[in-house]
Amino acid sequence: MSRRLITSGSPFERDYGYSRAVIDGDTVYLSGTTGYDYATMTMPEGAAAQAEACWRTIRDVLAVAGSSLAGIVRATYYVTDRNDAEAMLAVCGRVLAAVRPAATIVIVAGLLRPEMRVEIEVTARIG
Repeated sequence: MSRRLITSGSPFERDYGYSRAVIDGDTVYLSGTTGYDYATMTMPEGAAAQAEACWRTIRDVLAVAGSSLAGIVRATYYVTDRNDAEAMLAVCGRVLAAVRPAATIVIVAGLLRPEMRVEIEVTARIG
């Protein structure tokens, strides 16, 4: 399998020179994903709602890549306010209850835009 690039249609990908995901062999490397709806460029307000939106984008991109949430082997969660961590993690726990990948959560000083409160990055296997 050759290297393949996947886009979500986000203007960030085009403007900042990256792909939403890169498939290399049987592994999908999915970039950090925030809660934007890339069709409308709107962002939900709360951390839980942003996490839900992240997982929708991740699910869609993994499907295009020939993988799924069940293929996730690694997840990294970034949150800008430790008070939002539990709400965000509750969503992740529900979405990945049957998968249980290796995971890390990091509290960060900020993300690219002030409305971004959550970012999720995953690595998944195909097949």
